[in-house]
Order: sequence, then structure tokens, then C-alpha cells
Amino acid sequence: MTEQKWTTVVKANNGLIDMDLKGLKNCKDLIFLFVRRTFVAKYKQTVLGPAWAVIQPFFTTVVYSVFFGNIAGLGASGVPNFIFYLSGTIVWTLFANCLTETSHTFTGNSAILGKVYFPRLVMPISTAISQFIGFFIQFAFMLCFMVYYLVTDAGLKPNILILMFPVVLIQLAVLGMGFGMIISSLTTKYRDLTMVVGFGVSLWSYCSPVAYDMFSRSQLAPGSIFYNIYMLNPVTPAINLFRYGFLGCGEVDWLFYGISWITTVIVAVIGALMFSKSEKTFMDTV
Repeated sequence: MTEQKWTTVVKANNGLIDMDLKGLKNCKDLIFLFVRRTFVAKYKQTVLGPAWAVIQPFFTTVVYSVFFGNIAGLGASGVPNFIFYLSGTIVWTLFANCLTETSHTFTGNSAILGKVYFPRLVMPISTAISQFIGFFIQFAFMLCFMVYYLVTDAGLKPNILILMFPVVLIQLAVLGMGFGMIISSLTTKYRDLTMVVGFGVSLWSYCSPVAYDMFSRSQLAPGSIFYNIYMLNPVTPAINLFRYGFLGCGEVDWLFYGISWITTVIVAVIGALMFSKSEKTFMDTV
């Protein structure tokens, strides 16, 4: 009698760390299938389709440039307000979308998750990856303006730190996914959080250097207590590094950027553990 070799074994997992990493590795095709589904569903039955990925940050940037840059005088010195705000907006949008879309993993996909087994981490990972499609459309849009401002000698000074670009993107995606998994795990029992996510992300954007240049504010001068508190926001050093690499404005504080990465890893680990624990019982509460 020949011994049968099973490719998949479904069993009860009751340990603290019981993520199916091996199964996740074998689900690359499923991940990209969900990436495609997420992107297509987002723009399905829209007239302009993926053009909305450019329209939304464009008008946001125009509003920031007019009200925060010109009227309030919170723009950056040395570079055009439009490219300053556009660079911050597209990076923040990547983080915010990873967080908000991942936070709906259990409640938004209960019909799929309740019918067939696959490693549940496939869902938040595919959701985070799908956000890069919209980001790179926006990034190409930003590069067009960068070329224009470089040709017209408007003060942009790209430098070697532009090579940190992929690292910044990965960090923000992982950070957003980590917070999203934490919220998704909690919303299986506490639906009030779904009402708070959008509002909380909007408030968070004003605690980050998206709509203003922190280095032109005397209250946020390096070395001050407010500066130290402000830089503990893990998104702040990442946005500063992105802008400094592409535009040459602002500063890079490597100490706080290191702290930002430590925070990102901790949040991602906590999020993965909470997500793994919640996936066992979420069908009883969703």
C-alpha cells in the first residue's frame, strides 16, 4: 500500500504564533489574483477609471497650495508649493489607503473567508500591494511636474537619497497594513471602530507634514520638545526623507527615521499576531 503525501493539512491552531507562513508562500498566484480584483473593483463602472488616481491627489494638492501655501503661508521655502504638496499627498495617500482598506479585511470579505480556506494573511497583503498601482500612477504624474520644475530651474535639488525611495514605500505600506490588521481584528467585535477610522486618518494627516512644511515652523525647530514629540509620529520621518530625496527640501533625522522603522516592525508584528488570533473566531462575530 503506497503512502499518500498530502499537500495541505488543515488542523486546529491554538498557539500564540500559528500563522501559516508556508501556505502563504504557496499562495503567490492567489495574492496577485486578489490584487487584480481589488484594483478592478475600485474603478469598475466609473467613467474615468484609473484617472481618478490622479484627479484626487491633483485637486487635494491644489487646495493645499491655495489655502495652506498661499493664504496661510505654510508652504516650503525654496521649492514650488505645488510639487511640495503633491509629493507629500501621494506618499500619505499610499499609507492611508493601506490602513483604511486593510481595516475592512474581515467585515468586507466575510463571504469569501467563510466559504473556503486559504491563509488569511493573503487578504491584507494583497490589499496593500494593490495600493501600489494607484501610487505609481500618481508618482508618474509627479515626475512630469518634477521635470518641468527642473527645466525651469525652480529650486528642486534631487540627491542621492532618492535611492531610499523603495525603502520608504515599503515602510509606509507595512506600517499601514500593520495598523489596518490591528483595526480589522478589533472591528470583528467592536464595530464602532469602523466609524472612527476615516476620521482618525484625517486627523493623523494634520499631525504629519502633509499640508505644511514643519521646518519653517519655529515651534517645530529641531531640538525642541515639540519637535521630538512630532517626529515620534512614524509617518513624519518617512515623508521628510521622500521629500528630501526628490526635492532637496527639509532635513532628514536618521535617529527618528530609525525609531520610525522600529515602530513599523512592532506594529506589523502585533497586527499579524492579532489578525492570526482573530481569524479563528471572526465568523462567529462578523
